[in-house]
Amino acid sequence: MEKEHLEKQYNSLCNQLKSEMNSQGFWSGRLSSSALATSVSIVTFKLNDGTSHTQRIEKGLAWIYSNINKDGGFGDSPESESNVSTTLLSYAAIVFCKTEQVQSTIAISSIENYLKNQKISPQSSEIANSVLDFYGKDLTFSVPILSMLSICGILKSDGLKKIPQLPFEFSLLPQHFYQLFNLQVVSYAIPALIAVGIYLFKTKKSNNPVAKLIRNRSILPALKKLESIMPESGGFLEAIPLTAFTNMCLMDVGFKDNNVVKKGISYLENQQRTDGSWPIDTDLSTWVTTLSVKAMASNITNVLEPESVQILKNHLLTIQYKEKHPFNNALAGGWGWTNYSGSVPDADDTPGAILALLGMYEGNAEESVAILQGCVWLLKLQNSDGGIPTFCKGWGSLPFDSSCADLTGHCILAWVKALDLLGGAVPNAINKEISIGIKKATKYLKRNQNPEGSWLPLWFGSQLTTDKHNPVYGTSRVGAYIQDCLNCNNLELNHKENLANMLSKAQLYLKNQQNINGSWGAVKGAEGTIEETALAISAVASFDLEAALNGQKWIENQIAINGLKTSPIGLYFASLWYDEKLYPLVFYIDALRRLLDMF
Repeated sequence: MEKEHLEKQYNSLCNQLKSEMNSQGFWSGRLSSSALATSVSIVTFKLNDGTSHTQRIEKGLAWIYSNINKDGGFGDSPESESNVSTTLLSYAAIVFCKTEQVQSTIAISSIENYLKNQKISPQSSEIANSVLDFYGKDLTFSVPILSMLSICGILKSDGLKKIPQLPFEFSLLPQHFYQLFNLQVVSYAIPALIAVGIYLFKTKKSNNPVAKLIRNRSILPALKKLESIMPESGGFLEAIPLTAFTNMCLMDVGFKDNNVVKKGISYLENQQRTDGSWPIDTDLSTWVTTLSVKAMASNITNVLEPESVQILKNHLLTIQYKEKHPFNNALAGGWGWTNYSGSVPDADDTPGAILALLGMYEGNAEESVAILQGCVWLLKLQNSDGGIPTFCKGWGSLPFDSSCADLTGHCILAWVKALDLLGGAVPNAINKEISIGIKKATKYLKRNQNPEGSWLPLWFGSQLTTDKHNPVYGTSRVGAYIQDCLNCNNLELNHKENLANMLSKAQLYLKNQQNINGSWGAVKGAEGTIEETALAISAVASFDLEAALNGQKWIENQIAINGLKTSPIGLYFASLWYDEKLYPLVFYIDALRRLLDMF
């Protein structure tokens, strides 16, 4: 009887997921709107032409006014707790762009009360220290934030002096020089390095004659480089904040007619939503598409028509990068998080695409070549510690190039399944390389599993824990990947033993983190979410069916009360929180499928 109930729910949710497909035959999802993205966008439009963009600015302001938190501050998403950086940017946007006096006065007063409670005065130069301290050594986001506060007149001249000068002239050097100069802006933030660096140079007025000469001569070449790496869409990394920061800084120092600005403004126009807001990024279409395919697994042919499966497969094959990426010089073979041109290949979407293609595999040469190219791309990204970073092999200690457990587990599964399914189609040399990669990655996971059995993720977290970490997410992810590896036929015995031992520790950890009501949050005692509970079910179903079913019952009850309510567990670049509409749906479908396998 219980199995029939689960099957009914599973089929219903699969049909709902099917209805979420876009007109092109894959999934786009929907990222939460962002106070930060909305604030930087309306300031950019005000600088561009406040008169012709009045309606856009007013709609953006109206959204900001209606999404202020009870404490007077702003979080990264409407469901997020307030933080100083987003609140300061919203404050600056309101002061700079306000058109309706009553609403702006009320909002400004509320924000100032919030900041006062945080022991921060908007008129103090100490704002600079607060923002710099929050983001630490990564200047990718702290310096653009402070630059916008300066542009909007919030940060005065004494505060402006505290903003570190970004050496935009270094952008003209090959990327391997960045580590040599200890450049504290990742290669992915070159647009900010150039545009914000030029803004600060022109605004702060350097007294060093040599630096002044070099930087004056570097402005035009740097702007040409910026234009050369601009994607067709006009959005750098498809990121609204990065694109807006870049544009506002260029416009404020006299480059309003630059092609980068023209394309950037057009991109921002296209991204504004009907409610006046902006998300932090265009979408995560590749990510949510591969999550959807993997969640349905072998059942995909029972949910979708053969033509739809073929469209999905062709889409993933088409958007694999076939040449070196112009933005960051990443080699061919990887996949990015979206099909839009501002995306770059990464080590979570690439194994996701490999696994999705393996799940729809029909044995033709095009599929095999794409899968193996993806596997080799991941091997070339593997760090010396055996772990897998997100975007680039380690040349520093920033999130972009740091190894992390959840991505490493994802890649191990992609490699193991590729060898398992492709078999003799894998050339001996590549087979050997992948086997070595699996061995190194497995050792990394073993070294980085905490004594109690948990792993920490990199791009996901929790606002409800003091350190913002989310061990339940990380452990659930890695645990499910390992479980799937152990189900493969050709996994080497020594790998199987190591992975099985790690899985046992991870599953016991997860069982001990379950709340009394059956849910899972980031840790035991933290409020449960559909996302975290579904992921934990996927990892523990084979270990403790009763615990998994208790979690399922909690989710079912939550859906009956609040629907598929999303939670901000995602961490975007520079620690911005977001939630994604499809996460609870896709994660729960995967959990139900795994539960049904237990009957």
